[in-house]
Amino acid sequence: MAYTVTLIPGEGIGPEVAAAAQRIVEATGVQIEWRMAEAGVEPFERLGTPLPDATLDSIRETKVALKGPVGTQKGSSFRSVNVAIRRELDLYANFRPSRSVPGVRSRYSDVDLIVVRENTEGLYCGIEHEVAPGVVTSLRVMTENGCRRIVRFAFEEARKLGRKKVTAVHKANILKLGDGMFLRCAQEAAADYPDIAFDDVIIDATAMKLVLDPTQFDVLVMENLFGDILSDLTSGLVGGLGLAPSANIGSEVAVFEAVHGTAPDIAGKGIANPSALVLSAAMMLRHMGETQRGDAIEAAVRATIQEGETVTGDLGGKASTREFTDAVIAHLG
Repeated sequence: MAYTVTLIPGEGIGPEVAAAAQRIVEATGVQIEWRMAEAGVEPFERLGTPLPDATLDSIRETKVALKGPVGTQKGSSFRSVNVAIRRELDLYANFRPSRSVPGVRSRYSDVDLIVVRENTEGLYCGIEHEVAPGVVTSLRVMTENGCRRIVRFAFEEARKLGRKKVTAVHKANILKLGDGMFLRCAQEAAADYPDIAFDDVIIDATAMKLVLDPTQFDVLVMENLFGDILSDLTSGLVGGLGLAPSANIGSEVAVFEAVHGTAPDIAGKGIANPSALVLSAAMMLRHMGETQRGDAIEAAVRATIQEGETVTGDLGGKASTREFTDAVIAHLG
């Protein structure tokens, strides 16, 4: 079967890691027509917007996109291109797995958890007002519909992936209306999934527990800001953002992306680690129904890193982006 996928290479190291991901995906034998699209500083300077309508239209048409890191032009009305894509396409669920990789130096060796983050509400609505000189209010917007669909997404993913427990992360002891509603929606959803254990933990306690012993968690679900923070924390538990894949999923469309930055200091040098975008591409293939090929890519990346002979500088090696990519393709068999 042939597929059509929107590819946003991004900026900085984006085109380099995107090219690596393309090569590895194509090496599995899957047939993909890549539709190139753009976002970030370059289209802003040329078109006056960092997120052209043509890019959004392409994603809506293909239903699936792979996206490299992009920047945001200073002075732009866009707070974030990433946030704008999620809002425009209603990609309400952010899915961030964190899994230990043998060969990567870390405090832990057995982390295997998933952060599910509500992706369109909360403080990221960007509603702020200066009510008086030096006094600013920022509104945190939460809806019952938004809470219900993200917790049900978490339970559905847990069931699909054979996970055993969902933990709702909140601050309902202080934010009794907003987080109280989120917690109530999670408790009500849990009743419909008796095969999956459920508990809830306050956000600050969750951060402490993750640092002490991340193995006590399986799937964690939470509102937008909490998810933004904790998903980076859990990435740090397994080696950092360079190994962190991510999916933004809506009812009709899904965008898979590397969550790290554009790394302009090494752009064009051919030494960037493409693992995050490659692992995101593996998630993309699973989403498209190509589970075996997605699993093969993840296994090849993990084998290459564990072997340690052909890895990039951030992983302690001296390999170029292309050499690392070649090694992953070799491990695909």
